[in-house]
Amino acid sequence: MDIKEISRRLAEDPWQGKLEEVLELVGDDYVAHVPGSAEPFRGKEGFRAFVTTYQTGFPDGRITIDDQIAEGDVVATRWTGRGTHTGELMGLPPTGREITVAGITYSRIADGKVREAWVIWDTLAMMQQLGAVPETMPVRTT
Repeated sequence: MDIKEISRRLAEDPWQGKLEEVLELVGDDYVAHVPGSAEPFRGKEGFRAFVTTYQTGFPDGRITIDDQIAEGDVVATRWTGRGTHTGELMGLPPTGREITVAGITYSRIADGKVREAWVIWDTLAMMQQLGAVPETMPVRTT
């Protein structure tokens, strides 16, 4: 399996009920750097905890791969996440709102397993769509 396929499976498969299968593609030394997290997520259990947090908030969630670029042992994956907020998400009670969020994951893969990942998505847009943060207001010019 090539590195693009591994990255694609890590993004899409957990949302299709295949979290346990995809854990086989996560290295024991896995480290995920996620903005806003106090510490990186580590190992298979870190990956599981990260995914489960969002699956709890968005049980119908899904990820669509928009584009991938690979070179050497790294792959950049541009994706879109969609879902309905029907479960608690990090203390935010369900709103019933549907969201669409753009993101990018940059992964280093060795020996068929993801070893390190940097994940960035438009968290502000997600929180605005959930009503947790006010929409951006137009700038006044007086």
